[in-house]
Amino acid sequence: MAQALTGFMASIVCIVIHAAVMTVVVRVAQLVSAKAAAWPSLVLIATMVATVSVLMIAHLLEVFVWAEAYAIVGAAPAEADVLYFAFVNYTTLGYGDVIPVARWRLLGPATAMCGVLMFGWSTAVIFEVLRKALAYRRSAAGGMRTERHNQK
Repeated sequence: MAQALTGFMASIVCIVIHAAVMTVVVRVAQLVSAKAAAWPSLVLIATMVATVSVLMIAHLLEVFVWAEAYAIVGAAPAEADVLYFAFVNYTTLGYGDVIPVARWRLLGPATAMCGVLMFGWSTAVIFEVLRKALAYRRSAAGGMRTERHNQK
């Protein structure tokens, strides 16, 4: 029961972090797309680089949440680096050189499940930001063509 509760609480903290970051990323991408008239390709590249960079920072924060959870409950062996251990689990690399203590062994799969969900969520948002930016770019280009046509 303690493993499930610990995993659930760490996952909830990660979901809150991800939701907050996603909200900011989507809103900023919408604002940038709406104001990007000149150099649309450069704006698209900058938007995507910024989006992915911010999401990577969010994932890093989430790994720190799991590392802290491991440290609090003593899930990793005494000589293990909990941050490394959290990264291995969150990214679903699997166990290699660090094995959890027996009474906390379910935290690894809980971390992996959370990581897979967060990466999936990030992927969906990356595609949505790209889709919206491209849609705005197309509509802006169409608007410019209409303005040129009306001027003739």
